[in-house]
Amino acid sequence: MDQYMLQDEAVIDRIRQAEEFLDPSDSHARSYRSDIILMLQKNQRRLTVNLDHVRDHNENLAKLILEEPFDYTLAFNHALKQIIAALQPSQARPDQQAADTVYYCAWAGSFGLNACNPRTISSHHLNRMVSLEGIVTRCSLIRPKIMRSVHWNEKKQKFHFREYQDQTMTNGVTTSSVYPREDDDGNPLLTEYGFCTYRDHQTISIQEMPERAPAGQLPRGVDVILDDDLVDKVKPGDRVQLVGIFRTLGNRNTNHNSALFKAVILANNIVLLSSKSGGGVAQATITDTDIRNINKIAKKKNLLELLSQSLAPSIYGHDHIKKAILLMLLGGMEKNLENGTHLRGDINILMVGDPSTAKSQLLRFVLNTAPLAIATTGRGSSGVGLTAAVTSDKETGERRLEAGAMVMADRGVVCIDEFDKMSDNDRVAIHEVMEQQTVTIAKAGIHTSLNARCSVVAAANPIYGQYDPHKDPHKNIALPDSLLSRFDLLFVVTDDIEDTRDRQVSEHVLRMHRYRQPGTEEGAPVREQASQFLGVSADTQAGTQRPTEVFEKFDAMLHAGVTHTSGRGSNKKPEILSIPFMKKYIQYAKTRIKPVLTQEASDRIAEIYVGLRNDEMEGNQRRTSPLTVRTLETIIRLATAHAKSRLSNRVEERDAAAAEAILRFALFKEVVEESRKKRRRTATVDFASSSEDDDDEDEDGENNAADGAFRGTRSTQSTSRTTRSRGTASGVGAPNGNNNVHDEEADDDEEEVDEATSSAAPRRSGRTTRSADAASESQTSFGSSMPASQLPSQTQEDQDLASGTASLAIDDTPIAAPRLAAFRTALGQLLSTPLFEDDSASLDAVIDAVNQKVGNRSGGAFAREEAVKALKKLEEANHIMFADGELVYKI
Repeated sequence: MDQYMLQDEAVIDRIRQAEEFLDPSDSHARSYRSDIILMLQKNQRRLTVNLDHVRDHNENLAKLILEEPFDYTLAFNHALKQIIAALQPSQARPDQQAADTVYYCAWAGSFGLNACNPRTISSHHLNRMVSLEGIVTRCSLIRPKIMRSVHWNEKKQKFHFREYQDQTMTNGVTTSSVYPREDDDGNPLLTEYGFCTYRDHQTISIQEMPERAPAGQLPRGVDVILDDDLVDKVKPGDRVQLVGIFRTLGNRNTNHNSALFKAVILANNIVLLSSKSGGGVAQATITDTDIRNINKIAKKKNLLELLSQSLAPSIYGHDHIKKAILLMLLGGMEKNLENGTHLRGDINILMVGDPSTAKSQLLRFVLNTAPLAIATTGRGSSGVGLTAAVTSDKETGERRLEAGAMVMADRGVVCIDEFDKMSDNDRVAIHEVMEQQTVTIAKAGIHTSLNARCSVVAAANPIYGQYDPHKDPHKNIALPDSLLSRFDLLFVVTDDIEDTRDRQVSEHVLRMHRYRQPGTEEGAPVREQASQFLGVSADTQAGTQRPTEVFEKFDAMLHAGVTHTSGRGSNKKPEILSIPFMKKYIQYAKTRIKPVLTQEASDRIAEIYVGLRNDEMEGNQRRTSPLTVRTLETIIRLATAHAKSRLSNRVEERDAAAAEAILRFALFKEVVEESRKKRRRTATVDFASSSEDDDDEDEDGENNAADGAFRGTRSTQSTSRTTRSRGTASGVGAPNGNNNVHDEEADDDEEEVDEATSSAAPRRSGRTTRSADAASESQTSFGSSMPASQLPSQTQEDQDLASGTASLAIDDTPIAAPRLAAFRTALGQLLSTPLFEDDSASLDAVIDAVNQKVGNRSGGAFAREEAVKALKKLEEANHIMFADGELVYKI
């Protein structure tokens, strides 16, 4: 449609230059032909052209594109259409090669001095191609704009057509927008609306990012006009990079004495930035390596602790609240029944407690972790601001709905701070959202229902400022039961005076204040670094295509709060997952995993609910929130979210147990711990501590033995320390030669008991309890500080295990590259055989199968020690997972 009325030599020369760049005759030059074909296959009409490629081709051409964008943008669009018209019929459909199909070239790359923001853009940028970043604050409705009208002359039996140009177009003089009523001879014309051509039109406002605005000044904005395929690309709250032409629209003021003109940007390309707090949903790209790392992390035994501690490692304590926030980010499974009933899957959390207990900081971490999160406060929000408001459109004067915070956070999270400061009338407005997850409006002739499927995380202070433990919880909270029952979890956070904990908190806060960024000198002021991007392209997001680092580098200043909560006395450094990997893990688990309830889990959930109701009837415990049928749905949601965290498609009984532990803590401040039998450590082998280095990803540190010496006084008659078949075999035998090796998974994570003073009460832990039978089977052993070679004899199986694990930990001689290649080739052929039917195989079975494949070639069969080295190398390359020193997992 954008045709040239005058094909002069300058226009022809610009089109020729554009064709030479997009489809050069030189086979060695950069060609966009493959990009054009890909664009057509995706059914798109806008080709992204990088200015850096234009500079490599012709530097003067790139300069003219920035300085004279009207002429050269039209030339590139025309050249692109000619190239598409010359394609083979197999490469383009007939409708794509039609004469009335419009194509555009979208610019990207480095814009140099023309890269600006809404504050720095000024008059010297007029009529130039510019790029800027900002936040979309307002989007108008999409309206059709007339491009060509067709009229029927009934008297002459002829069609008349007329084309229209406005100030937002660059290929002609502005024309009148009035339809012709009659022809030159005065004959009436009848408009044929079916033959008229229209184009979508939308206006948005871009505001500079608040973190880049100078101190004490309000952010500035600029209007942007979107046409055709660019409309509806963004929504309010999105952070975007924008490329367009900065121009004026003329003086619309009736007072002709004014020389002020309205300036807008005619958009050419829009790139969505990755989402931050308050931004739009931006899905991270998950690579194959990321999926392998996610599956590897999901097999850890301390998975829930690792994920929850990685959420806010700089906040001390609050273990149960962090676990609840993690489950809230994962969410349950929503149900839409055939009778129209909607069962929500989002989890709502309320934190009520004393000031200075890190409630608001936990909300900040939710904002930075959730893909879509909107923050608001109780005093700064009204009921219509949270739900929806009826406003008047500036352009047409019509009444329309303006989405509130909860509607904009659909499929996301709403964080409300100072929840208790909200007025009662405004608080009632969110009742429907928190349970039905819809907003119903009946105002100004508008009756509609909007979706608001979001989780609510709120923080509030008690009615007296400080929480009074001598009063009932509902008297401290002072919120109606109708609202409290809509919160799945209500945590009371109190600032208790405890000498040991206060010392640890103070040390942690002091470490935070001593932290300085890497590369800066001590005492030197930290300078603000401008984060302005000079390049605009989807290529700037190429870093997301690379695999994400799984673990955060441990920092004693930032992560000291995790040491006390996860170490439990061991010297092992805690593991902290990086925030980008956490986002990918949550995104993967939330979108890919759809757990279903099993019968065992259903029975356990019913027992939990009945038990909670009975506890309430006894009256000896003060609950924080009412126990209703919504509590039963809460248990289901928490158990489903816990199953998602394990990447399991089945909600099992242990998921219900984990949900009960979090719910009991929220209701009664009751920590669910299960008793286990008492163990006494008698002796350790020197190689045990080193052999655990490869397995400490799945350990909590409780099995780290001493350095071969005793701590305190040991009883000569004590329970022998026996472990599962893995690299922590103790090597201590019973006098009668019977040495039991337990196969229970709980043994790996069992805690050491310091026997300096004997205690009759067993240590309580949240893990599974060993049975009394296992305790009775263990034999009496004698404490000894002799070396491993002088200990009583072991069974042949234990000796083989000890020798295998010792070689795994001690012998560091690398495996030869040809042998590793032969092992990898043989193992790769076995991954699709019945050997790995259950996605795992034992170490001995893998070695036997590999040796059968290798035969006498490539140096012969593999010994156990050499095979272990090869498996370790393959695990480092993320080809397989070698867990526990005895199982090989296919990933």
